Amino acid sequence: MPTATSPTGSGPRPTTRSIAELLSAAGEGDATAWNEIVRRYHRLVAAKVRSFTLQDADALDAIQMTWLRLAENLHRLWFPERLAGWLATTASRECLHILRQAKRTAHSVDVVARDVIDPATGPEEHAIDADTVRAVGRLVAELPLGRRILVQALFADHPRSYTELARTIGIPIGSIGPNRARTLQQLRRMIDERGLGPGA
Repeated sequence: MPTATSPTGSGPRPTTRSIAELLSAAGEGDATAWNEIVRRYHRLVAAKVRSFTLQDADALDAIQMTWLRLAENLHRLWFPERLAGWLATTASRECLHILRQAKRTAHSVDVVARDVIDPATGPEEHAIDADTVRAVGRLVAELPLGRRILVQALFADHPRSYTELARTIGIPIGSIGPNRARTLQQLRRMIDERGLGPGA
């Protein structure tokens, strides 16, 4: 499948082919045609994604997913002259999907973290625990989307199946375990670096 390559790198010189010709050629596996499409429209896609003020990692995910959607639909674009609008709409949808996932994940982590606070502790301890919950929630929000979804799945009352998780994140089922381990390691490092660990 074609990938979005950097339009500033060295490569074939731009062509004068129409967008319809480029889409048709890219659909047949012509990498030069695909790179020309990316060169012509990368600024539009990046600008649309930037308008959502996502974190850097999420913005990159949204851009890559937009190009992936195009690669998946090359043979279904009946109006090539409307490609700019199609890309802008697709980029917006990907950004909104990321924002919805982030909101849902942050809410789930916050609820679960509050639930694990010992009900026998006094008001001062509750205040400290609440601050910790908020701080950890902010750390989770800094994770890339895929890892935030994994955190949400770890703390959910009704955990998702590995099949559903793999489909949502877009990775093989066999990668779920290793990714979960790396996610927890990253969170532990972030907690230690911010002084939120035990004894801090």
